[in-house]
Amino acid sequence: MRIGMLGAGTIAQAIARHAIRHGHEVVLSNSRGPGSLAPLVEELGTLASAGTPAEAAAADLVVLAVGWPQIPDVVARLPHLDGTVVIDATNQFEALPPHPRIADLGDLTGSEYVASLLPGARVVKAFNSLFAQYIAPDPRHEAGRQVLFLAGDDTDAKNTVIGLTSAFGFAPVDLGSLREGGRLMQLGGPLSGLHALKQD
Repeated sequence: MRIGMLGAGTIAQAIARHAIRHGHEVVLSNSRGPGSLAPLVEELGTLASAGTPAEAAAADLVVLAVGWPQIPDVVARLPHLDGTVVIDATNQFEALPPHPRIADLGDLTGSEYVASLLPGARVVKAFNSLFAQYIAPDPRHEAGRQVLFLAGDDTDAKNTVIGLTSAFGFAPVDLGSLREGGRLMQLGGPLSGLHALKQD
């Protein structure tokens, strides 16, 4: 699979490394242009490349992992994502800790808002409830596999993400729709920041 990364920060890099270890091609992108990613691409090896956000969005599957304030500008520059599976790994931090401020979206969940900006895309919420330092290591531990909560409105898209992340070693748990499951996972929800292992 060819996986496009919108963002190249800690979470994007962690997911990219899992993908590369399992033989997938990764196209990284950021707001500063492909040239700024040359050292990272060299470190990641031959399965990694750098591109524009539009080039990353042309991949088989796309991971959105940028800061919340950057989302509207990033997605506005993308082509129409007709049927593309987009993993939304964002959290609605208008301002980051130590003085966090959470965006007020009214009745919408964070991923419902993201999906509204990406008509045609099949959005699956995942990775946002885990701290980056728990995404990066091997998710298989002596006591079990790292649980990965996910939510989405498209069953086939969720099955694609479940298959991919299971291969990485995670234990995906489908929480339902972007509305119900997304609310459990997002900032302020009971599963945000909850790190658990599934005993197989």
